[in-house]
Amino acid sequence: MKNIDSHSHVRGESVYLDDIPVFRQTLYACVFDSPVAHGKLLSVDTSAAEACEGVVRVIVAKDIIGENEIGGIVQDEPLLADGEVHFCGMPIAVVVATSEELARKAAKKIVVDIEELEPVIDARTAAANGALIVPPKKFVLGNTEDAFANCAHVFEGKTEQNGQEHLYIETQGAYSVPTENGGLRVYSSTQGPTAVQRAVCRVTGLAMHEVEVDVQRLGGGFGGKEDQANAWAGICAVATQLTGKPVKYALHRMEDMRMTGKRHPYSSDYKIGLDVDLKIIAYEASFYQNAGASCDLSPPVLERTLFHCTNSYYIPNVTATAYCCRTNLPPNTAFRGFGGPQGMFVIESAIAHAAEKLGVSASEIQRRNLLESGDEFPYGQIAESEAVTSWTQADAKFDFAALQREADEFNASSKYFRKGVAAMPICFGISFTKTPMNQARSLVHVYTDGSVAISTGAVEMGQGVNTKIAQVAAKVFGLSIDHIKVHTTNTLRISNTSPTAASAAADLNGKATQIACETIRGRLIEVACEMLGGITPEGVTLTDRKVHINGETTELEWESLVMEAHLRRVNLSEHSHYATPGIGFDWATAKGHPFAYHVYGTAFVGVTVDCLRGRYEVDYVKCCHDFGTSMNTAVDLGQIEGGIVQGLGWMTMEEVVYDEKGKLRSNALSTYKVPDIYSVPKEIAVLPLETDRNNLAIFNSKAVGEPPLMYGIGAYFAIRHAVMAYTPCSPDFDLPFTPEKVLLCLFG
Repeated sequence: MKNIDSHSHVRGESVYLDDIPVFRQTLYACVFDSPVAHGKLLSVDTSAAEACEGVVRVIVAKDIIGENEIGGIVQDEPLLADGEVHFCGMPIAVVVATSEELARKAAKKIVVDIEELEPVIDARTAAANGALIVPPKKFVLGNTEDAFANCAHVFEGKTEQNGQEHLYIETQGAYSVPTENGGLRVYSSTQGPTAVQRAVCRVTGLAMHEVEVDVQRLGGGFGGKEDQANAWAGICAVATQLTGKPVKYALHRMEDMRMTGKRHPYSSDYKIGLDVDLKIIAYEASFYQNAGASCDLSPPVLERTLFHCTNSYYIPNVTATAYCCRTNLPPNTAFRGFGGPQGMFVIESAIAHAAEKLGVSASEIQRRNLLESGDEFPYGQIAESEAVTSWTQADAKFDFAALQREADEFNASSKYFRKGVAAMPICFGISFTKTPMNQARSLVHVYTDGSVAISTGAVEMGQGVNTKIAQVAAKVFGLSIDHIKVHTTNTLRISNTSPTAASAAADLNGKATQIACETIRGRLIEVACEMLGGITPEGVTLTDRKVHINGETTELEWESLVMEAHLRRVNLSEHSHYATPGIGFDWATAKGHPFAYHVYGTAFVGVTVDCLRGRYEVDYVKCCHDFGTSMNTAVDLGQIEGGIVQGLGWMTMEEVVYDEKGKLRSNALSTYKVPDIYSVPKEIAVLPLETDRNNLAIFNSKAVGEPPLMYGIGAYFAIRHAVMAYTPCSPDFDLPFTPEKVLLCLFG
């Protein structure tokens, strides 16, 4: 089954925020943002801007009717700067004008007086200064101090990981419209409609029932619109409240890149100990997370780094500590993987370091330490592992030893090119680690013509969640997909939503939809039994728009059954609730069962490096991935391939560059490189893991949004392998491994 949006996408008919027809008297906003990273805001002169053509109002912090605060976890993020500026790009004032062009022209007339202070852009410097947003977090399993004393081999090192720009095709934006009696309707490009609703209520002083947030779809999110959409919705809402007019703001690309946060950069230390059989006995890691200027989602991102600090490996003694460091960069935020990839890269670097020093293949250490069912994670959950199975099935299909031999034979005969191969196993937990967020609701209507409408809290952002939700209803009711419509995500229809994130949207909202549909189906079957002569419900099914009894087709059709149920005053609507059972985590003990299930997989990655120029190509990514029982193979394969390429980009070419003053230098598509068609792997092969293990996912499928990104980590180590095959060097574990860095390793 195809993605239900494919037809409208390719014809350019799909509606995004900027496609919404504008209301009469709509005004347009433009932000004037801080030109410096840190300083005291002494004055803001808006007089010249206010005198410009078309300007209706210029808004500063003192004009906000509600609170000047949008921080969700820690109250440290003003909507508009007041007294201080904390990063380049921090909003200071908002120009509201009759056109977008006039608003932007006037914003350039604003003059500020800032007493510049020394910015901090490095996480370790911030930690040394005591600038932590929340207290350090720690996981402990066993006793690393005693275990290291008994290890045959101990190695220590450091890693550096840069950030990553989300670069969603649709930039951040919002459109606020006044409603009767002082209320607001906000159209927002957000992954978290309820988070936007709360932020808007806070800055306007309105109650949640007075603010409606509606989301049709996003042109990509990748985590960047989970919390960071709040500011732009808040700005538009404040402007609407103060002017009484609809206000729209869709950021230009360079505005978006300058003013929004990225994937968190990390600087980390590791210490790894192995016995004579290459079993990892002890592991310590310290993670210094560059959170940026305010909290945003940094603490839960940091927590997931700890949750994934040992990746797919069982290590009996672990001490992992993480520091959330406040710097003068834009607040960094959620990004596909949500801190997990940063933790995985460090353990993979430690294994590569140990393998290099011991003269063995990193894959040998990886294979010998894979999780098995019954092993304990550092956070206390007991594994139901497919790690060994995924490695074994990948090896049986793709023959890792043969791939290594091919690379070695090529390297022996090539003068200026080298091939590298690496294995990348993954283990990724599925659920929000904040347990109360693991709930969802679905509103299902069956109309008297037999068509079905569904509203959930899931946001469609290109990942196909609406398609899967429609499939759930189609399967339960025995209908074709043409009978089902999934409507916009709206806080009046579905309240108190969790964001579409953590790869959990299809599971949570799909389960809620299943419950609603099965409840309605049960009512319909009771009616069918009465219509067909008082038969019992056992053996009655709905398939292909017909009622069946013990597999035999009756004359009773879906539409007739629905109409008769309505005439009998049977409820054809249901608002259902689903909460993931059996999960929970206690930070007081740092132990629990936070994940409904884990996704496992193994990828083999091969590259070819041009050792004269430093350039490289990714020859293949061959993986065995744990789909569970896929609901939609085409959608899932698209997610896997996209995730792999996005992970490769982070590892190889996507370099976020700030100068020493905290100004973004990689601020446009001319200075920030993402993978294009020429950079993607020549071959991506995906083998579904064969397993009959049950899980809590919808219809026993498994999440595919985030886990595949981690396969991209293998490219880093494959490039490193190729470089070391050409010259006797030991490259630092410093990502991204850009062609410039490769060249410096080869000839530096």
